[in-house]
Amino acid sequence: MLLKHGFGRAAVFAALMAGTAPMALMAETPADTLVVADAIDDIVSIDPHEAFEFSGTDLNNNTYDSLIELDPTKPGELVPGLAESWAVAEDGMTYTFKVKSGITFSSGNPLTAEDAAGSLRRVVKLNKTPAFILTQFGLTPENVDQMITFDGDTVTIKTDKEYAPSFVYNCLTAGVASIVDMKTVMANEVDGDMGNAWLKANSAGTGAYVLRSFKPNEGYVLEARAGHWRGDAKIKNVFMQHVPEGATQRLLLEKGDIDVAREMTPTDIAGVTGNPDIKVQNDVGGQVYYLALNQKKAELANPKVQEAMRWAVDYAGMTDSILKGQWVVHQSFLPQGFLGALTETPYSLDLEKAKALMAESGVTLPLEVKFTVRNNQERLDIATSLQNTFAQVGINLVLDVGDGAQGLEVYRGRLHEMTLQTWGPDYPDPHTNASTFAMNPDNSDEAGNTGYLAWRTAWEPGELHALTEAAVVEKDTEKRKAMYEEIQRKHRDGSAFVMMFQQARQEAMRANVMGFYAGGATDSASYWTVTK
Repeated sequence: MLLKHGFGRAAVFAALMAGTAPMALMAETPADTLVVADAIDDIVSIDPHEAFEFSGTDLNNNTYDSLIELDPTKPGELVPGLAESWAVAEDGMTYTFKVKSGITFSSGNPLTAEDAAGSLRRVVKLNKTPAFILTQFGLTPENVDQMITFDGDTVTIKTDKEYAPSFVYNCLTAGVASIVDMKTVMANEVDGDMGNAWLKANSAGTGAYVLRSFKPNEGYVLEARAGHWRGDAKIKNVFMQHVPEGATQRLLLEKGDIDVAREMTPTDIAGVTGNPDIKVQNDVGGQVYYLALNQKKAELANPKVQEAMRWAVDYAGMTDSILKGQWVVHQSFLPQGFLGALTETPYSLDLEKAKALMAESGVTLPLEVKFTVRNNQERLDIATSLQNTFAQVGINLVLDVGDGAQGLEVYRGRLHEMTLQTWGPDYPDPHTNASTFAMNPDNSDEAGNTGYLAWRTAWEPGELHALTEAAVVEKDTEKRKAMYEEIQRKHRDGSAFVMMFQQARQEAMRANVMGFYAGGATDSASYWTVTK
């Protein structure tokens, strides 16, 4: 619902601060306020130790901080957050973090090492969806009080074995590692929930902003707090409005009723191009598009067929038309922005080469392949393009279309022949994708529905499994980077996957908005960097 322009600014913010949603937005947003339109109906929780959806982590990225941070201006670069320094002992399993002094939570309570240790323990004890990012280091509700300790201004974390330090540090930049005001949170505990219910409607962090109002599927308001350790945010208020329709966002942006539109379609983007009052900012996201070829179908296990498919995809044709502005050509499993990510794209549409490879494969042509695709227009458009080019090299794709849940059930049960899927990283370290695309510890059907995509497509990675295990414990970051580059090249050229695209983002905004960072593939939106 949209505000009539006569609805005064004071009334709007009074309603929002009181926790009631206004009927719409105001025209000509105030100089000290950033008004953003986005689809935020994915939010399940805004407790930072439970939130695992894009919109919730966007909010929390501005109300909480972690011991180690990612610099939004320098993708992938680790910088001090609430810890001024950190180190790992000679045993490779004991990490220490010196907590900065003089920092306070939004309540006014001082930040302590006890808060930091208590927050990380809380993640493990709550054991909500994103807890695995920390529990993968051998932390359990039973041992976490002994594995995560504090003394004075120092927090100590012990892991169950040696890992690459960069792996541990990257995981500690994830939203689930946010440090909360434990005194305030535990004062609001109900029935042993460690304040979980309370944090679904409140914030208790050291971030640049404080949550003033949140109404699910409607919007939220953040207010800047004075004295933030990074320096005070230039924008006093952030008003997020749930507006899922791209056309509506475009109309609001053109009128000046909002500052940033985050869900505009390529058509809407094209419609504002050339408007001197609006600019479009391009970025990348973390999701990748790929084809998974079930190795239980003998023809799809043929290396010549796999290679032919890589040369039969019209990568540029799709990104220049049906995917324009939404996806870019990307042919490896690590998205740009991750340690070791590759930018090289050796494959392009070459039907003659693909035909020759199919002839060399020895399979009977035409080869018929059932192609499982989600009933989504973008995916159906990709499927149609693939049907066209694959048919020209002797591969007939028979579409098996269903909703997202049906398609995933088929894929997770290894019942597909070929399927079109996307995958996004769970935490900002290369192991998150390397482990799922290049590891498969048990390829038997009895292993059950595992998180390994290699298992889902019945592919045994061979040496790549061992190389990935070695990469996650390599202490030298440059050597580790080179290991992931090698793993990706071998995977790209000789696996049961055809890697095709990486998500692109287009944020449309008023021309006077400066310093808005969507976060790329490894972080969330940053409001404290914005000026108008």
